[in-house]
Amino acid sequence: MRTLVVSDLHLGASIQHSVLARPEPLERLLAAVDGVDRLVLLGDIVELLERDPARAMEAAEATLRAIGARVGREREVVLVPGNHDVPLIAAWVRARPTELTVDTPIPLNATAALAAVTGWLSPAQVRVHYPGVWLSDRVWATHGHYVGRRARKDGVRVQPIDYERASRGLTLHRIEAGIMRALPGPAATLTEDVAELARALTMPLPRRLLHRRMSALTSALLAVQVRRSNIPTLANVAASLGVDADWILFGHVHRLGPLAGDRLLEWQGPRGRPSIANTGSWVYEPLLVHHATPPHPYWPGGSVLLEDERPPVARGLLDDLAADALH
Repeated sequence: MRTLVVSDLHLGASIQHSVLARPEPLERLLAAVDGVDRLVLLGDIVELLERDPARAMEAAEATLRAIGARVGREREVVLVPGNHDVPLIAAWVRARPTELTVDTPIPLNATAALAAVTGWLSPAQVRVHYPGVWLSDRVWATHGHYVGRRARKDGVRVQPIDYERASRGLTLHRIEAGIMRALPGPAATLTEDVAELARALTMPLPRRLLHRRMSALTSALLAVQVRRSNIPTLANVAASLGVDADWILFGHVHRLGPLAGDRLLEWQGPRGRPSIANTGSWVYEPLLVHHATPPHPYWPGGSVLLEDERPPVARGLLDDLAADALH
């Protein structure tokens, strides 16, 4: 079975940085879908944490319908919500905390919003899982937003609900959403640029780096952060949840990899396992790719291809498109 895994489409974001709003990137994704048996949408598919979620859903509908139509009746779409589209399943999860496992099937009608999204993906066969899904006996996929949460208990195995509860309260994303709603257009655009950086960032950066002219240095620093912090943390999260996998696929940090030139040892957990791959994003982030040329780890159009008995392969589907076709 050939499986294409993509994440972080951020459809319906208030600032139009999602490249799938443009016809050519969307057609590239649909063409890639033609060559696989299964499509996995690994979180942050619809942007539901900023401004008006209803408008985001409206903006996302056409793209999701196009994806579902291209997949067709004989193939399937697996949806794994992330932190930016967790409202699709949040009420269902809150009502059933003890039922949450590392691969929990979610009813397609768990919420009205989820029913709408899965309906748009028809006629494809649709499954929804959270917080992760086993794609084979040895490959587990999750959005990856647990890397920013602490849920360890001394001497006790952690459950997914412990990570869910660790995120309760006034989170960074809720603060961001409130600011975005209150700001006028130009100020919101600037704030969204910084917010996009925050999606890929778990360490502070000097303010002088938060400028498009510094994009090469900023993306290099974030790439180091992914290798030295996010990947080891994700491996620890999986271990604490009892996930025994050879490979873990994740999104969230928008850094496609491993790519040619990356050190594979930096994309592995302690003692060499599990191996880890990231799906990148479908968002053009000026603070990371301004004046860059692909291939680039933060260039939009990231994906991971999974084939039976072969290691997952990270690849950019838009690497031959210039910035003016994307943004």
